[in-house]
Amino acid sequence: MELDAAERRCCVVSVSESGSGQRPVSCSGVLLHPQTGTVVCTGLPFSRFLADSELLSGPRSFLAAPRFSSQTDIRVFLRGAAPVGAPAELLMLVRCLEFHKTLREVFREADQWSFHGNEDETRDAQVLSWFAVLRVGGELEDRSSGPDSELLSWRSSSSLRKGCPVVACGSPFGSLCPDLFLGTLSRGIVSNLAGEDNAVILTDARCLPGTEGGGLFAATGGHLSLVGVIVSPFGWKASEWIGLTLVCSVQAILRSVLLCVGDPRDPLRDLRLLAAQTGLRCSGGPSESNLTVCLVDSGSVWGSGVLVAPRLTLTCRHVVNGKSPVTLKFHHIDRFHDVVGDVLFSTKRSSPYDLALVRLRDSAPEVRVPQMAQSFHPGEDVTVVGYGGLGRNCGPSLTGGVLSKAISWDSNPVMLQTTCAVQAGTSGGAVVRRQTGELLGVVSSNTRDFAAKVTYPHLNFSIPATVFQGLLQHFNQTQDPEVFKALDTTEEGVRRVWRLQGARSKL
Repeated sequence: MELDAAERRCCVVSVSESGSGQRPVSCSGVLLHPQTGTVVCTGLPFSRFLADSELLSGPRSFLAAPRFSSQTDIRVFLRGAAPVGAPAELLMLVRCLEFHKTLREVFREADQWSFHGNEDETRDAQVLSWFAVLRVGGELEDRSSGPDSELLSWRSSSSLRKGCPVVACGSPFGSLCPDLFLGTLSRGIVSNLAGEDNAVILTDARCLPGTEGGGLFAATGGHLSLVGVIVSPFGWKASEWIGLTLVCSVQAILRSVLLCVGDPRDPLRDLRLLAAQTGLRCSGGPSESNLTVCLVDSGSVWGSGVLVAPRLTLTCRHVVNGKSPVTLKFHHIDRFHDVVGDVLFSTKRSSPYDLALVRLRDSAPEVRVPQMAQSFHPGEDVTVVGYGGLGRNCGPSLTGGVLSKAISWDSNPVMLQTTCAVQAGTSGGAVVRRQTGELLGVVSSNTRDFAAKVTYPHLNFSIPATVFQGLLQHFNQTQDPEVFKALDTTEEGVRRVWRLQGARSKL
């Protein structure tokens, strides 16, 4: 499936109440089947038109159209369609139970998660878990032949893997100027997955308000297949913007539709049959990066670490926080395996290099030691692997970007910058060359404007592998951690490059 086909299946759903004078509420949507005019989107725009808003937080798994105001006017805008949109009928609102369950387990209230929505109440997991199924009338009835008439190809989210390339398609700002924004594309990778059959998907594909309800497509072999519906383009954890987009698996949504019991003559019957048949169109996805990253927990502080030898982990000084021993948590087959580690060396606070070395007391599961990079090429594709965002609950997250800058002093690289989304907890994580899997560096910090109280996840700083590679080789020969004291006696020019360190990163 080509990008153009994904754009053609993107639509805008606008909901208003006739005669109320209020502005319409809108979101993006995905046209599943032009022949029947079946559209799926987020349920958020419909929440304000319920006769009883408490129904969304009750035990119900679906709501039929009679629960909504009879004056509700629904319009669907498609590329090349009439500017006033096509009239549509709400068939039902369905709660994706697996998504709801996973959302509450992973995005814990204690971590102060919140998500973007058109209304304050949409930050609640109860409302985020509802999806609308619509039927569009009018002009779509004539689309009875050609590739655009077929059921949209989708694939099982259970086949997804972290790092899988994806494309998000939606309409920024919803019904505002759909002729300009409808079918806007954004590329990224799968950052993390959670729940049964990966009901919850996180991606670093950058989306804007109004794209909720749009589609997330997996890109494999030159084809795109729908894998999810965008739930929230923005998310915050303890007031920190995480730079990731929250998505619900389309497989989980269709499964919830199939579970709804109704009269065989009801208008959803054909959608149930189509959903069951489409389950055959699934394929595998790429695997995670070929290195081992662990969660490093020193008590009050936690971050990430990279195994640079079978029992040796490199992390940041501020992560070990002056403590020893520390706990290293390795995510293995959906579980964490804890190993105690002793801090062999930690740079001084005056050192520009925020590094620490930890030796494991026991073996870690499936250790993969990366090859160190010898050179750096600004503009090349890179991936950051660390325990930011969902890391403590779902294992390491992956975010993609480019090496935006490599800063040198006296012809030696001393700082790397990337455009990958980096959050609190990623400190000590790995910057990896996407093409070869080589370790480029260790994440030290991202950027926070304390005056504006804003964190910028897509501007971050890392310590190049060439800074510590020779010292690691020397240590392997001598087993003397004193060799790392060279990191404390760096030149003043290196300190000037890292002068932002004193501003106290959010990480």
